Amino acid sequence: MQVDELLKPFPIKEFHPFPRAMMGPGAHEMIGPEALKLGFKKTLVMTTGLRGTDTVHKIVESMKYHGLEVVLYDKVESNPKDYNVMDSVAMYTENKCDSFVSIGGGSAHDACKGARISVAHDGRSVNEFEGFNKSDNPKNPPHIAVSTTAGTGSETSWAYVITDTTTDPDNPHKYVAFDDASLTSLAIDDPVLYYTCPTDYTAQCGFDVLAHASEPYVSRLNFEPSKGNALHAIKMTVQNLRAATWNGEDLPGREGMMYAQYIAAQAFNSGGLGIIHSISHAVSAFYDTHHGLNNAIALPRVWAFNMTADYRKFADIAVAMGIDTHGMTDQRASHAALEAAIQLLRDVGIPEKFADVDQNSYSKNRLGKGPTKFYENSPKIVGDDADIDRITNHVLGDACTPGNLKECTFETVRPVVEHSVHGDLDDLIG
Repeated sequence: MQVDELLKPFPIKEFHPFPRAMMGPGAHEMIGPEALKLGFKKTLVMTTGLRGTDTVHKIVESMKYHGLEVVLYDKVESNPKDYNVMDSVAMYTENKCDSFVSIGGGSAHDACKGARISVAHDGRSVNEFEGFNKSDNPKNPPHIAVSTTAGTGSETSWAYVITDTTTDPDNPHKYVAFDDASLTSLAIDDPVLYYTCPTDYTAQCGFDVLAHASEPYVSRLNFEPSKGNALHAIKMTVQNLRAATWNGEDLPGREGMMYAQYIAAQAFNSGGLGIIHSISHAVSAFYDTHHGLNNAIALPRVWAFNMTADYRKFADIAVAMGIDTHGMTDQRASHAALEAAIQLLRDVGIPEKFADVDQNSYSKNRLGKGPTKFYENSPKIVGDDADIDRITNHVLGDACTPGNLKECTFETVRPVVEHSVHGDLDDLIG
């Protein structure tokens, strides 16, 4: 299929706004004063707990110092579950709160967004809002999102991702809800808060950024205003991820990744995503593995899959990655970009295929440890034919799949999934 034909599904583009943001070292100290300006009196703080750090305690004490009442919900899980959202809604209602603060990465922010939507609809299940602008009430409690990782972009996007564990407990479903009503009131990105992010999480979150940037650049939405941010985010990721990963207190590296994640999210906010994210959502749904890790493993395979539809776009990505493409054909430059992405993945120590992921693969791995009996049955990614089939079917039903550059059918996507599970990255380099 020609690229011109691929563009037909999206003749009308939609630009989605961004919240106000405060960025830079020390920005987190403004949470209390900014919350008061927004009228906060009694706030539900939602977080993963950030165990082993003092981050949540310091922020909560700072909020109390400014006269705010605080209720803490610190049980948000990775790949936030529907019950995390509904438990926080119950806590918000019982304590008569009037506002939200989320502290963490995408899981905390996404669960908080879902809770706000549910609160605004009399506590209806968050799962009812899967899809595009499904909420009826645009007014929900104000929300300050404070990031402690550089990857998600959820603090500035109109999307949130939730795992539905209740509709069919034997078949968990991770979905994206795109909703303008979920936009935060204020985003706070302070690179100093990233200092305590573990090495492996930093690397995985960095590849979330690379996925957030590259997918809108090649997306069939072809949204021109997104492309500058997308390419610049790719450039900043390549320049800063190694330093941020291996020296957590490298301020230029952390700050570079902070800006990269922020503008990458603004690129996909209106420019769309693709099947890097669809594969990631599927594997998370069935195995509760980290979103950034999944993106990192899927990214080289999806780039290889997509580049044959438009080598020019991947040649642009090569330039953004700092590759001297003079004298190269677009096809050769595209392969150079792919080789550079694989080298970056190896340099920051990320597993190269899903079959390599087990309970010891990274510091906060939940593989086979819960939170439900379904997940306890999966201590390792199975990767047999039936497993690859169910992952592929989940991919085809994902809200990100229609934006993918290249046509997606069961027959075209299944080999990409299979290679992500078992394939050798050197096979892609050729």
